[in-house]
Amino acid sequence: MKLSADQTVLVIVDVQGKLATLIHHQATLVPAIENLIRAVHLFDIPVLWLEQLPGKLGTTAEPIVNTMRELYPDISAIEKSSFSALGTTEFRQLLSETGRRQVVLVGIESHICVYQTARDLICRSYQVFPVIDAISSRTEQNYQLGLNKMSQLGASLTSIEMLLFELQQVAEGERFRQLIRLIR
Repeated sequence: MKLSADQTVLVIVDVQGKLATLIHHQATLVPAIENLIRAVHLFDIPVLWLEQLPGKLGTTAEPIVNTMRELYPDISAIEKSSFSALGTTEFRQLLSETGRRQVVLVGIESHICVYQTARDLICRSYQVFPVIDAISSRTEQNYQLGLNKMSQLGASLTSIEMLLFELQQVAEGERFRQLIRLIR
């Protein structure tokens, strides 16, 4: 599967509340997602942003919210109660409206909401790209299990750098220079 910027949408899953501070790799996850949001904005890639029961679990980590408000001011979080994003009518409708069939997935937790979202997207013939350095779970074991299950279903695991350089394709131009600044 070759990524194409005009077919890609970024989906941010449930990076919120106390859970965002308890996950494996918590010190690097939020900054990684923040940088990825900034990078996909350079490609005009739309973003869909989810929160699992924010009234109970809390809202999205503040740095992510601030970056979204700065770069995508017309987008707000989609509230959900289902583990899979596709259990939410609003998400299904907004995803369909993008007209894009390649979904880059980031967020928490790898083995629950990210996995179930990936599974349901694949069942609907979307190409799914979980970003391994922008996904986590409370334990390393569950993080790895989630990635393994997504891969077994046909998701194409990637990293932030791999994803961005695949989208960029050439080491030239102003966007390339901006990408280099973001990933350093």
